Amino acid sequence: MKVAREAAATARRMRAEAIGDVQTKSTATDVVTAADKAVERQVIEALQAARPGDGVLGEEYGTTATSAEGAVRWILDPIDGTVNYLYGLPQYAVSLAAELDGVVVAGVVVNAATGDEWTATRGGGAWRGDKQLRGSAPSGLGQALVGTGFGYDARRREHQGRVLAGLITQVRDIRRFGAAALDLCAVAEGTLDGYYEKGLNPWDWAAGGLIATEAGVVVSGLGGAAPGIEMLVAAPPVVHAPLHDALVALDAAGGA
Repeated sequence: MKVAREAAATARRMRAEAIGDVQTKSTATDVVTAADKAVERQVIEALQAARPGDGVLGEEYGTTATSAEGAVRWILDPIDGTVNYLYGLPQYAVSLAAELDGVVVAGVVVNAATGDEWTATRGGGAWRGDKQLRGSAPSGLGQALVGTGFGYDARRREHQGRVLAGLITQVRDIRRFGAAALDLCAVAEGTLDGYYEKGLNPWDWAAGGLIATEAGVVVSGLGGAAPGIEMLVAAPPVVHAPLHDALVALDAAGGA
């Protein structure tokens, strides 16, 4: 937690400087700042100093290999919500998860703008500070406030827009906050009743997915698949099943 907390402080401190050094990745709307790279380097160095045999999977610099039996792989998003970061919207986070033998066993998400922290260990529950999280209890999909996100490719966005148009009449309302890790934490604490998105990478959801799961939220893909790049759906059981079925009917995992 200390590593993530210090990384969040760096992101917050660097913001004014970092937004003057902005590059793009997959498309002209997919941005990366100097702070994304600096925060990732800081976390990697801190983890290597503390646990030199472990590996890191990070968004900006890829994978460093594990070198010890039973080593942990850390999954890192240095700034989840970089567009929010660029515009000064207080919805961007450091997300760090520990994975052992392919299973995420611990996770922390720190909103770098506000300092709020969410944590979970496998089998140990999910927490925001000292408050244990248990998700929400809506009566069904029609009363659910559902979060989502959009890809950066225009063809994918077009398909996601059609899915959204089909879903919005079946739910209470839709929200798009722009940081998957924080969206999953919102489902864990009940400020969202559900969340879905296509195109998420492991660093987007590893920590937040565990936090949601430990809060009693069902986190899955579609049609029995594991959550992943094709689709992630997170909601309490009473919402998850109808949300899942609606997304299948709308071909949410399709498109580009």
